Amino acid sequence: MRAPVRSLPPSVQRWATRVRWLQWLDALAAWLLAWCVLALMPGKMTPAASAGAALALVGLASLASPVRRRWRPIKAPVSLSVSRALRPGDRAWLVLPRHIEPVIVTARRRLRLVVARPDQGSTEGMEVRRTRVFVVPPAG
Repeated sequence: MRAPVRSLPPSVQRWATRVRWLQWLDALAAWLLAWCVLALMPGKMTPAASAGAALALVGLASLASPVRRRWRPIKAPVSLSVSRALRPGDRAWLVLPRHIEPVIVTARRRLRLVVARPDQGSTEGMEVRRTRVFVVPPAG
């Protein structure tokens, strides 16, 4: 017999939808930075031309996976603030791009958490950077 499907807590659902918005805000911050750099460069570019060039640069940079994974000026501080109260032994929700799963925090080291799914063995765990993924407390 299959276990009944449990719905996610409302706070976790909210954070799952906010992740997409935060990624768009990161892209907007990259575009604004590129636009400012291009506007300050000596030359005769119009504001519209520099905005278009900045958009093209950000579009090209988004194709480079290492740049896209490391550029998180807005999402990283928000993610750190959401998971700051988590301690080893706490239950939480790991919000990944494709799914959300319940986890148990087994260790905490500065910007990293070691989390384990409840169905895993006691020695298995996954280390995640708190700046790259959202680890949301159940009531936070």
